[in-house]
Amino acid sequence: MISDNAQAIRENIHKVIVGKSQVIDLALTAILCEGHLLVEDVPGIGKTTLARSLAASLGASFSRIQCTPDLLPSDVVGVNWFNQKEQAFEYRPGPVMHQVVLADEINRATPRTQSALLEAMQERQVTVDGVSRPVPRPFLVMATQNPVELEGTFPLPEAQLDRFMLRLGLGYPDQDEEAEILLRFNTGRPELSLSAVVSAEQVEAMRQERQAIQVEPTVRDYIIGIARATREHAEIDLGASPRATLALYQGAQAWAALQGRDFVLPDDAKWMAPYVLTHRLMIAPQAQLRGRTPEELLADIISEVPVPVED
Repeated sequence: MISDNAQAIRENIHKVIVGKSQVIDLALTAILCEGHLLVEDVPGIGKTTLARSLAASLGASFSRIQCTPDLLPSDVVGVNWFNQKEQAFEYRPGPVMHQVVLADEINRATPRTQSALLEAMQERQVTVDGVSRPVPRPFLVMATQNPVELEGTFPLPEAQLDRFMLRLGLGYPDQDEEAEILLRFNTGRPELSLSAVVSAEQVEAMRQERQAIQVEPTVRDYIIGIARATREHAEIDLGASPRATLALYQGAQAWAALQGRDFVLPDDAKWMAPYVLTHRLMIAPQAQLRGRTPEELLADIISEVPVPVED
């Protein structure tokens, strides 16, 4: 089911998005694992278009939060307002009460507002005036930030970064892709005409099927070994958390399912590791002075952790 439905979603999104097949599959990975996406890239790459196309393909409700320094937590989670006609307080939902939520330029929001997303992302609920309400399912937060422009921004704390299952970038299109973009978007916005190709029930069934993907004990130990090695590396002050280990495990399952397999290979974990782990690593100051990056350190770790082989 996962492979067939995923192909239908890919084809639908490709009616709007030119190329970016791996990015689409990573977004599907997050959906299958009920994770969240952090997209770091320059403006105008197509981040909002991807989020809208994904929501339309899933038949999911979509909302967009434009993060600014004056954005309040109540602007995200909603407020209780007094209905004079009914003489009672009523809850007015915020934009987080949708299935696909785009938090645009999340690092421009203050830490207080950023933290308003934490409960929704982890607990799948929001609490307003002591009353907790579940968010709709499936639920995906896709947050963006510009890695170039840092003035007037508030860096995401480690607790917030750890809530994002995957971090990725879209990158610039090549010449042929950019020519296709000009032709496709010259006459309108094709993402507005997309229709759903799967239902919420099918998404839930896909998620349950992902949970049944087989992971051999040796492959499971390999995933754990990668995560533990990040905590023991001399140039890393803060390694991967157990939440990160679980994200890598589930991400490998989802990636295997998207390739049409019902079992996980070590290569699945290798492929997912940079997207799952690098944004969670805190590099030691001495390593930063030497120009070391999380990507380089993780590549070193992966090359050193023994890969399980078939007997």
